[in-house]
Amino acid sequence: MSSRIVVVGVASLYLTMPVERFPIPYAPTRQPQWAHVGVGGIGSHVARVLGALGDQVSLCSVVGDDLAGVAIRRELARHGLDGPAVVTGPSSSMGLVLVDSSGKRAGHPFLRAVDAVEYPPDVFDRAAQGADMAVITNTVFARALLPRAKRLNLPVAVDVHLIGSLDDPYDRPWLEAADVLFCSHESLPCSPRNWIGRVFARYQGCTIVAVGRGAHGSMLGLRDGTLVEARAAPPRGVVNTTGAGDALFASFLHGWLATGNAAQSLAQAVLFAGWKIGEASPVEATLTAAQLEQLRADHPVQVSVSRWDRGRGRCEPAA
Repeated sequence: MSSRIVVVGVASLYLTMPVERFPIPYAPTRQPQWAHVGVGGIGSHVARVLGALGDQVSLCSVVGDDLAGVAIRRELARHGLDGPAVVTGPSSSMGLVLVDSSGKRAGHPFLRAVDAVEYPPDVFDRAAQGADMAVITNTVFARALLPRAKRLNLPVAVDVHLIGSLDDPYDRPWLEAADVLFCSHESLPCSPRNWIGRVFARYQGCTIVAVGRGAHGSMLGLRDGTLVEARAAPPRGVVNTTGAGDALFASFLHGWLATGNAAQSLAQAVLFAGWKIGEASPVEATLTAAQLEQLRADHPVQVSVSRWDRGRGRCEPAA
């Protein structure tokens, strides 16, 4: 089943290259064994995953009229994403990703140019007409579009990535607007299970809270108390973890909108993300819905269902 989704976020030109380890020891020059230039950024990556899985996607982004912008627009066009909602800004966003031998990555996004842009609200309104959901990433120019999505009665899905407080002043507008909220476990002040309960207690409009747990898979809670855990099982091993959270988020949304089955959708998402990180440049790696279904048949994901709303009187330490 195909859903119609509007995605708001950056599309950036990225250089990815390997390093031996972190922290990186100083050397005046290095010759990496490989390097890759491609288009990443949370907005374009989420849109690309959803489009490959068969959803109808409108991408709202800002791309400069510069050399980087030419490359970005060409790549977006190749994936059917360079539509009228990709507006022209003063210059393009860019970034550098360094990846060590274990697949751990360090991203260096440069977003100053697009952060200064006020995205035209009427363009968003047109892109959102008839959509089933708005994915509004936590980039600066997307903030003003959160209330517009709510006025259009669109469910809002948000991934706040690294977050450590429910009172985070930057992320609060997204937390308040989110119907579906994803984040990483890396900066949480307590266990993912406990975090899920705290989000539901604080933000009454949220119906789904999910936490990406890296090598441990993902955990997801529903407002009714259901807790779903899906174990990670990368079918091709780990080469580069760049964009794993974006892939988890986007592929879950695809499954959830199509079926409404949280356990099935989370298992699918964990497998999709695990498959992508087997590539040197995982943002470039995509699966169709049929290919993902075959992958699920070949690589079953361990899923357990319990409750998040029992025995949560104290804040458990983060895992």
